Amino acid sequence: MKTKLKLGIPKGSLQSATIELFKRSGWKIIINGRSYFPEINDESIECAICRAQEMSRYVENGTLDAGLTGKDWIAENNSDVHVVTDLVYSKVSSRPARWVVAVPYNSPIEKLEDLEGKKVATELVEFTKKYFSDKGIPIKVEFSWGATEAKAVSGLADAIVEVTETESTIKAHGLRIIHELMQTNTQLIVNRDAWKYKKIREKVEQVALLLKGALLGEKLVGLKMNVPEEKLETIVSLLPSLNAPTVSSLYQSKWFAVETVIDSGVVRELIPKLLKSGAEGIIEYPLNKVV
Repeated sequence: MKTKLKLGIPKGSLQSATIELFKRSGWKIIINGRSYFPEINDESIECAICRAQEMSRYVENGTLDAGLTGKDWIAENNSDVHVVTDLVYSKVSSRPARWVVAVPYNSPIEKLEDLEGKKVATELVEFTKKYFSDKGIPIKVEFSWGATEAKAVSGLADAIVEVTETESTIKAHGLRIIHELMQTNTQLIVNRDAWKYKKIREKVEQVALLLKGALLGEKLVGLKMNVPEEKLETIVSLLPSLNAPTVSSLYQSKWFAVETVIDSGVVRELIPKLLKSGAEGIIEYPLNKVV
């Protein structure tokens, strides 16, 4: 009977971001040198480092019970795995990444149909072949080991299919995007047979819950403030909140303590408004998890 969860941690660009996310979720993962089997402060989990491109294959065949990998690589490998949850995070931003078709700025190619009979370089070979085939556009797809942008710039390919979050690298290489193929994000996946074991399922669900809580906590902050009785309704009306703000009276006073959780993106606009409306002693604090 399975009792320990064999969990795959993605190697490469997502590795540091994943370890940091687990840390905020309550798990400390320690990588010793070049070992592919890091330590974790949970006796019910065994970790293994694995390339995100191969993760879904290892989860599907049972080498790993669960792992974190991109939606793109699950599609590329056509893997039959159970997706537990989506986790939008990366080393750059909290937005989903995009796989796009890009060509040199001076290329006459303007749309997908213009690529008929042309050569396209990409690491996402099988997905790209299927995408163009489904649209009835015959192309030649060439696998790229890296530095894919340079293939189009140097004339080794007519176009590339590459992943981007900010488009900065694509633009820096003198390329322009003509089409978006898919959006992708990290997903927590599990082997379908392993999912049938209660202990494994409960542990995976625990991991999913706390990882999502840590990601949500990263986007929110807590606000505390003191508010005079006559300004309370005005202040409360200004506060966006997950639920209604918490209001409690201060000891032997006509003042109230008001506390709420809000999106971190609105704080810089909100605090000046709160001060002008009569709030005092405003404290902003970070949140580790919100579940």
